[in-house]
Amino acid sequence: MSFVVVVMGTAGSGKTSTGELLARAIGCPYKDADTFHSQANIDKMTAGIGLVDEDRWPWLNAIHDEIVAVLRDGRCAVLSCSALKKIYRDVLRKDVPGRLIFLFLNGSKAVIAQRLAQRQNHFMKPGMLDSQFAALEAPGAGEPDVITVDVDSSSSKDIVEFLLPLLPKPDNA
Repeated sequence: MSFVVVVMGTAGSGKTSTGELLARAIGCPYKDADTFHSQANIDKMTAGIGLVDEDRWPWLNAIHDEIVAVLRDGRCAVLSCSALKKIYRDVLRKDVPGRLIFLFLNGSKAVIAQRLAQRQNHFMKPGMLDSQFAALEAPGAGEPDVITVDVDSSSSKDIVEFLLPLLPKPDNA
């Protein structure tokens, strides 16, 4: 079965580590949404300047195009993407030709700030976390195919073990 899992949440929630582990566990490729950012967006974030919606639309459309390509080709993939607002998730969902699952890594600001403070060599600076939490619209009950997990008390390994039975099996499994 073809499907895409989007691992979403604020910076420091564990999107990359969880996404990489999940991709290995199910035998699907992993892509970090940061690779879809323009150099201008990366430069802004490196300078400690938060992105605005106008910066994000081309980025979200590029991620959407990747999701559509994976599903049209009958493949599976795991992507990490903050997808902080419902409208961003709606862009990713628009007319997808298959199953799209969001894994929301929900955590407290205190725990995530501690994780960000320990990170090195990343363009997302700890001081930008406030803007991430201000923008965050946690997925609600009306949003399809969303699985929410608490990252304050769960490791990436625990999350993947919890998630595996809930996911479809890839065609190559």
